[in-house]
This record gives sequence, structure tokens and C-alpha cells, in this order.
Amino acid sequence: MIQFFKELFAYNHHFNGELAAIFNEQSDKVSEKSRQWFNHILNAHSIWNDRILQEPTSFGVWHMHEVNKLKEIDRSNYSSSVRILDQFDFGNEINYVTSKGDAYTNTIKDILFHIINHSTYHRGQIAADFRQQGIDPLVTDYIFYKR
Repeated sequence: MIQFFKELFAYNHHFNGELAAIFNEQSDKVSEKSRQWFNHILNAHSIWNDRILQEPTSFGVWHMHEVNKLKEIDRSNYSSSVRILDQFDFGNEINYVTSKGDAYTNTIKDILFHIINHSTYHRGQIAADFRQQGIDPLVTDYIFYKR
């Protein structure tokens, strides 16, 4: 299962990198909403990694970054997730407090799957928004990545 999750995080990292390139190359066409969603993807990934690693959170959920920092943040997120996969047991439970102050407990496996699912969901929103802005959306389906 660890290998499968490594493949999922490689997939996630690949398409986040592709998106970051579009944000850099076509920044004049990218809407503020797409900027917010992409920053949210990266921030949430970082926050979840920090919760698992029990490190202080670096960003707020909706923090906005400079466009030229997006790839670097994604690279750091990917690296942290791979470290988690290599060093932590999937069944370990993590206690955390949300940005709203609510306390929860989830397994590392569930949190890692959530990171992937959450990112995919918001990349879909970005793809729809790109179409409206006249930007060709990326085809980010997992099966296309695996082909």
C-alpha cells in the first residue's frame, strides 16, 4: 500500500507542477478564484503534513503565495509526504485541531488519502474555471498520468 500512495503523491506532485507552470506562463489570464483554489490545495497539503509530523503550521488555509513560489511549496509538500510514507505507520492516529478550533482524530492513511482527494477536487474546479478564462485545462485524470 505504501508504494500505491507514493504513486498517488507522485501523480499529485506532477500535476501541481504542471499547474504552477500555467500560473507562471499565463498569469494574466488566470482568475483570482483559480489562484485561491491552487494556493488552498498547496496550503492544505502543507497543513496536513504538519499535523502528521507534529510541526507548527506554516500557512493559513487560504494564504496567498507569490506565483514564483508555488512550485517550491509543492516540492516541499511532496518531499514531506514521501518522508511520512517512509517513516510512519498508516494505522497511527493523529489528534489535531482544525482552523475552526474543532478537535478530531484520524489515521494517517485517511489523512493521506484526503490530501490526494482534496487536491483532485480543487484541480477539477480550476479546470472548469480555466475553460471560462480561455485557458486550455490540463487533463489530470490519474489513468492518463499512468499511461
